[in-house]
Amino acid sequence: MQTQQTVNEGLKRAYLITIPAGEIAAKIDAEIKKVAPQVRMPGFRPGKVPANLVKKMHGEALHGQVVNDTIRESVDTLIRNEALRPAMQPEIGLNEDYAEGKDAAITVTLEVLPAIEAPSTEGLKLERLVVPVTDEQIDEALGNIASQNKSYKDAPKTKKAAEGDQLIIDFVGKLDGVEFDGGKAEDAALVLGSNTFIPGFEDQLVGVKAGQEKTITVTFPAEYQAEHLAGKEATFDITVKAVKVEGETTLDEDFAKSLGLDSLEKLREIMKAQLEQQTSGLTRTQMKRQLLDQLAAGHSFEVPGTMVEAEFQQIWAQLQQEAARDENPAEALKQIEDEKDEYRSIAERRVRLGLLLAEIGQAARLFLRLLLLAPEALRRPALVRDQVHFLGNYSLAIIVVSGLFVGFVLGLQGYYILDRFGSSEASSSAAFTSAAVQRPAPTSARAGSTAARARCPRPQSARIAGPEVT
Repeated sequence: MQTQQTVNEGLKRAYLITIPAGEIAAKIDAEIKKVAPQVRMPGFRPGKVPANLVKKMHGEALHGQVVNDTIRESVDTLIRNEALRPAMQPEIGLNEDYAEGKDAAITVTLEVLPAIEAPSTEGLKLERLVVPVTDEQIDEALGNIASQNKSYKDAPKTKKAAEGDQLIIDFVGKLDGVEFDGGKAEDAALVLGSNTFIPGFEDQLVGVKAGQEKTITVTFPAEYQAEHLAGKEATFDITVKAVKVEGETTLDEDFAKSLGLDSLEKLREIMKAQLEQQTSGLTRTQMKRQLLDQLAAGHSFEVPGTMVEAEFQQIWAQLQQEAARDENPAEALKQIEDEKDEYRSIAERRVRLGLLLAEIGQAARLFLRLLLLAPEALRRPALVRDQVHFLGNYSLAIIVVSGLFVGFVLGLQGYYILDRFGSSEASSSAAFTSAAVQRPAPTSARAGSTAARARCPRPQSARIAGPEVT
């Protein structure tokens, strides 16, 4: 095998590998000798078929197999001997005029990962926002729960049903005067205006009273799930058994017990814990963003164009999907086209950060341990924490495969970040909203438009586990 480098520009490399015809022929002969004992042919005892007949019968298939194996082995040898770190799968080609008995000329084109010195984390400063949960926030959250668990009480017999009232009804549905399957119910609860029944059903019950009987006519939607009813007109014989009005929900011990809890205090404790978990998640996201911003600001180096293009195509595909679902798809598509260069810059930033994080991970000797747990590990945090503890309580756990960044888990517990990087804590009474930690859209994005939303999808290289790299 002879190897000649034909391109060495920046991160781009190209090689020409020449495999002599004699080397290929020798491998084919060796393969024939290996398979000959298993060949069966009429007129010959098992294992006694002459090699020339085996080659005549199976030579073409064996030749193709040997050439493929030789190409793979040659490329592996090239990468090993040249100490290459391919950014993406190399492009491999065989000369078009190749035929059995000729030398094989193999072209290998690739981009290599840049040589990066592992970034030091000593100077990184992360500020952890502490947002205490107030009694007012807990009261508001409990109010939302109460609004979702409405209670109703009987209205006076003379009360005419209005929107928002609850009816207790019996009904029988008919097609052409004949009752149909699934169209009958007793003591069904229906809140007028809830749109839980087919269009037109609830509207015709506004104004009814308890004890009243009424027949209504409705048309099932054309796309109704029951095909025998779709698009057809039907009547419903309805008996109104009760009209109920919304009762006042009081946040007291009885309300807590109606939710299966022992006391109102227990309900408040649970709600406080949920709110703290939400703000804690936002805090961790904000800290991750700080870390990524500091890494991005402190490093500038050439990144492989193939990796950037692959990342950009992932982003672009999701942008197009988002635009297609917009109220004005044509306008949304035009807007993302105008911002195409900015999204390409986002792709380049992601790749650069991924390479930096990979170097940190390699320096800390954090490789496949977490990968073996992903993605199940992220749904079972205790497993991840055990592994991080085993690896030395690093707050930044990098998953690396063959030198390529795959994903990372940052700040599995908040204090890990503080212990690892050093930080100042700051309390803030201001509302901590998701807007404070959103990934930045391009500067030209307009508020409220599709392009203004967080449209930076998770990069393909980070789909196994971990937060997004932006």
